Amino acid sequence: MLRFLTAGESHGQALVVIVEGLPAGLPITEAAVQAQLARRRLGFGRGPRMRFEVDEIALLGGIRHGRTLGSPVAIEIKNTEWPKWTEEMSPHPGRPSSVLSTPRPGHADLVGMQKYGFDDARDVLERASARETAARVAAGALAKALLAELGCEVLSHTVQLGDVQVPAGRHPLPADLDVVDADEVRCLDPEISGAMVTAIKAAAKAGDSLGGVAEVVVHGVPLGLGSHVHWDRKIDGLLAQAVMSIQAVKGVELGQGFAQAGQPGSEAHDAISWDPENAAGSGGFARVTSRAGGIEGGMTTGSLLTLRAAMKPLATLNRPVLETVDVATKESTVSFKERTDVTAVPAMGVVAEAMVAVVLASESLRKFGGDSMAELVRNRDGFLATLGETPSAARGE
Repeated sequence: MLRFLTAGESHGQALVVIVEGLPAGLPITEAAVQAQLARRRLGFGRGPRMRFEVDEIALLGGIRHGRTLGSPVAIEIKNTEWPKWTEEMSPHPGRPSSVLSTPRPGHADLVGMQKYGFDDARDVLERASARETAARVAAGALAKALLAELGCEVLSHTVQLGDVQVPAGRHPLPADLDVVDADEVRCLDPEISGAMVTAIKAAAKAGDSLGGVAEVVVHGVPLGLGSHVHWDRKIDGLLAQAVMSIQAVKGVELGQGFAQAGQPGSEAHDAISWDPENAAGSGGFARVTSRAGGIEGGMTTGSLLTLRAAMKPLATLNRPVLETVDVATKESTVSFKERTDVTAVPAMGVVAEAMVAVVLASESLRKFGGDSMAELVRNRDGFLATLGETPSAARGE
């Protein structure tokens, strides 16, 4: 299985991610990781930090001459703004020059201060910040590289921003990724994209923020990832938990999940067809539609996997109007300003890609096993070869 841990604060010296469980022999370059981190900074409506922030990375361990060694991979993402914060974020004994005692509504500030006994909101907000997602995207870059070796491609696009929505039904292909990333809001529909940009400009003028929905689409998902036998091995549960852990994400939908709740059963499920000429990867079985999002009974079906993540509007506004209380004086006041994004939905889609890729890569390793990429691919190929056989033939009878 694959797992990762991140460390570091928003304005600290660096973020660090350690990824454990990658097989040996996976091609990885610094440029490939850097490219994924650059995608995280995309999107109209981001604040000035995205314009001057450069994610300078260093591959610290687990990779030699462009290939993984089978040992943990460590990646450092330096904070180019660190020189401005060396005193405020110093790890050495002392006190900061100022204490933030006015927690922001909608953030981890107040409950984190209460939980850990802090009197300074910065002790919470620095780690709770979405800056931490840069480390997740770095881990996701490694997971995507593994999935690509299995013929699996993960991408995302913005399907809603504020109350502007893309009509349901069109999913981008891997070849569409450059087109999506080139769009100001990472939207596949140029006309809808223009309306989204207009909505962002209106919110910016009002000093407000906008939420929205990003859809993750996965092509070439191996059949049989996850399991029906235990609650904590169901792939839909693993995906939902991973994506819900992204800062400001408040809802996750697989396939047509919420729409299905209002449909009769005769219209809610994917009919199964048989085509012996198309047996690669599925044994000849196919779903006529994709209403279940490529998952049935906690397992991937090999069909197109679709997942939508809903992000709430950012709670820190350019026009401080959200009421709060100074925890020191108990006097009413308004929340302070810490960042200036109007929306981060386009970037959230890239982070969601990373989390989905980590789950799928981990479950691929659980399903097929192998200490090297050659062994993993060989085991995958062996499994796929049995899908077209009768059960007795697969057992060697």
